[in-house]
Order: sequence, then C-alpha cells, then structure tokens
Amino acid sequence: MFISGFIVAGSALVVEILYEPPYWVHALLWGPLILITTLLPLRPMKGLMIALQFYHKAAEGRPTGSDAP
Repeated sequence: MFISGFIVAGSALVVEILYEPPYWVHALLWGPLILITTLLPLRPMKGLMIALQFYHKAAEGRPTGSDAP
C-alpha cells in the first residue's frame, strides 16, 4: 500500500505542478491507477505471504513440544 500510495500521490503531484489539469482529469487518471497498483499485486503478495509462513513454519496458538519455552 505504501508503494502504491507513493506512485499515485507522486504522479498526481507532478502532473498537477506541470500541467494544472482540472479535477475530472485527475479522477480519470488516478482512479484506474489506484485500482491497478493495489489489485494486481494482491494475489501474488498473498501467495508470497503464505509461502513465507510455510517456509518459516509459522503456526497459530501456543507452541508445543520442542518449541515450548
């Protein structure tokens, strides 16, 4: 989300400073970009999170057996 916000907010500021377009142009440009930068990486990032949990043997609840303190 931070990366997406940086891309969209930075781009919107640059376009505003250079071209000063009306507000409807901003909505037309940045609305789809927000959706693209947040929804496209959603599935791969979820897969990465699950793979990392599996790799590091993450588990819910109290530790049992040799993992107990």
